[in-house]
Amino acid sequence: MNLALLYSGGKDSSLAALLVKKFYDVRLITGSFGITDDWQHAAVAAERLGYPFETIELDRDVAETAVTTMLEDGYPRNGIQTVHEHALEVAAQLDVAAVADGTRRDDRVPTISRAKAQSLEDRNNVDYLSPLSGFGHHAVDQLTAERLSVNTGPSDEISKSDYETELRALIANRAGSDAVTSVFPAHTQSYVNHLRSSDDE
Repeated sequence: MNLALLYSGGKDSSLAALLVKKFYDVRLITGSFGITDDWQHAAVAAERLGYPFETIELDRDVAETAVTTMLEDGYPRNGIQTVHEHALEVAAQLDVAAVADGTRRDDRVPTISRAKAQSLEDRNNVDYLSPLSGFGHHAVDQLTAERLSVNTGPSDEISKSDYETELRALIANRAGSDAVTSVFPAHTQSYVNHLRSSDDE
């Protein structure tokens, strides 16, 4: 069975791929609004992990709406949620039996409620999986340390392929670079280099 997993090149979505690969033929999917080419970071990470990769085209109007929301709110949560739900909808229209993401139990955003998951499944005739929904931050860190070589650092220094990169670019274009740092708090990002071999420490 084919599964499309929303993929950023970071540790969460990479770990999610490892968890479901015994049951599905996993395709790593990165959504792009066509604003930047940062999706290439996810393509490189996917190749290093040995998974097929593709981009899906997201609706630019969704990004514009999300940016308006974030500028009005002064924080990214609701805008990121809007974009994530849209990306799952687009992925669910591919020729796959299931869609998945790397959301964790303790994520504040994005999250998919039971009602949203059921609606996605019913309307698109797919299964929605959240492989990390039972895992907290500490457990994810332990598992990825065992299986993955990961770079971590400040969000403005680590390049990966999540929605934030393109949304940051839109905010900067619309309201200036100061608005970007005002909306997005500093946080840590991760980028996967490769699977660990038995010789890696």
